[in-house]
Amino acid sequence: MLQARLDPDVSGPVSVALAEVDDAVLARAAMIGDARAPREIWRRFVPLVRRIVRRTLGPAYDVEDVVQDVFLRLFDKLPGLRDPDALRAFLVSISVRSVRYELRRRRVRRLVGLSPTPELFDLRVVSTDHDSRQALRQLYTLLDRMNFRERTAFVLRFVEGLEIEDVASALDVSVPTTRRALARAWERLSVLSHGDGFLTQYLGAARGSS
Repeated sequence: MLQARLDPDVSGPVSVALAEVDDAVLARAAMIGDARAPREIWRRFVPLVRRIVRRTLGPAYDVEDVVQDVFLRLFDKLPGLRDPDALRAFLVSISVRSVRYELRRRRVRRLVGLSPTPELFDLRVVSTDHDSRQALRQLYTLLDRMNFRERTAFVLRFVEGLEIEDVASALDVSVPTTRRALARAWERLSVLSHGDGFLTQYLGAARGSS
């Protein structure tokens, strides 16, 4: 089991040698079977994976299940990684694919009436402000009306702050295709949020901080 190998409590001791190496060296260590490498990969990248999963899905339920699944897939596929320098990008790509599967699963459950209505997380922090939470609820309602590419491109670019090239790589599409997806996402959000001053202001702040 993943949890037996990777304790989610990452506050414990970590090998100094592996904690200080770059991603490529860490990837190579994992690929040759260094038993310390999986724990360090978890410690180093779990915050990134959690952010991508939480911010793309919106609702918080099953986030840890998806995160665990991302790392299970990573360690399964890692021996075939051709470029150890691409460990981070490889992990982002796996996260995106896992989110895609989860969105499809949630959509099916929603259609058959099995999904609950969970609480929503802020895009950057958990907000206790009622207006902010209402804006987020409306935002994710709008994101649910987009296709996967537009939704994920929006989150990776304007929330996670990835460069266009990295977003394109994660989505496995060209940079021009990614730009078109982002343009469509903003156009749809602008139209759908028209008249909602608070949500428009919130989106403007997200775009300006990217």
